[in-house]
This record gives sequence, C-alpha cells and structure tokens, in this order.
Amino acid sequence: MKVSIGPKTMALPTPTWLVGTYDAAGKPNIMTIAWGGICCSKPPCLTVSLRSATYSHGSIMARRAFTVSIPAESQAAKADYCGIVSGRDHDKFAACGFTAVKSELVDAPYVAECPLVIECKVIHIVEPGLHTMFVGEIVDVKVDEAALRDGKPDPLAVKPIVYAPEDRCYYGLGANLGQAFSIGKELK
Repeated sequence: MKVSIGPKTMALPTPTWLVGTYDAAGKPNIMTIAWGGICCSKPPCLTVSLRSATYSHGSIMARRAFTVSIPAESQAAKADYCGIVSGRDHDKFAACGFTAVKSELVDAPYVAECPLVIECKVIHIVEPGLHTMFVGEIVDVKVDEAALRDGKPDPLAVKPIVYAPEDRCYYGLGANLGQAFSIGKELK
C-alpha cells in the first residue's frame, strides 16, 4: 500500500552539481545545485534551476553560459560548502582548493579537480515559479582520463554524488544492476 505524502520535490535521486559562472567583474564562482538534469537529446541539453536571489543567477543571465562540474564522492564536503555560502562574500574556489579553468567554448569557468565537466550555452530561459530554469545546450563534455572506460565516463570511476531532498543527505552510487535496453528483454 502506498501512502500519500503530498506534492514535494522528491524525485530520487537528484544530482549534486557545481554550476560555474563569472560575475560582472570576471571573478569565477561556483554554486551547488540539485535541481538539474538532461532535458533533450538533440541538440544535447541539460537544465539547471536557480532562484533569482542567488549570485550565480545574474551571472548566467548576463553571460548566457555556465558549466556543470560533477564532483566525486570524496569532494562531498566541498560541494556542500559551495551550496551554503554565497559567491558575493566568499571565494569558493580558494576555500575549496579548487582550480578555476576558463572554458575555451563558453563564457564560464569549470572546476579542474572534478572528474566530469559539461560546458553549456544558454538557449532557453523558463520561469516556472520560484526558480529560473536555464536550458543549456551542451557544447562539450570533458572527462578525467582515469574516469573513462571504453571512451565513455565510467560512473563507478567518476563516483558522482547524489542528493536526497527528503532527508537532505548526500549518497554515492550503488552497484551496476545490468545493461540498459537489454536486461528487460527477458520479460518479452
């Protein structure tokens, strides 16, 4: 039996992403978000949703670009820090010991130490409510060589952090459950 708990932001899991931007003075900044995901295959796009009160919101509006650096499990405390302080008052790159790398493709920085980086140019802005949803066309994905398997990102090597809104905790990935578009064939 299912129990109704009402409308909540509880799609499981949500990502833990570091969104990279430059402010008006050109200072690199990152903020942690959980409201984001892939939204289109062709062109390849993802969304990040930010409240207008955040420092990064204005930067994305002005520069029409952002990056997503996907931190590893070992970087969970740093990712959390980047979500609890503002870039208005703190240099998050310095505090975390992160290196800001200027993207050659979009007007935004990314985190060198994160195993997976996605560079995006904004192609749509949607205002569904409290958050602004920025749809970014993915112009490149960069992966640490050590996190590649057969030329693709290996989730067990990247070790991305997932966030569970219902208990406000971070988690790692579990075991490989089987090949997509394959394991279900036995039910045909």
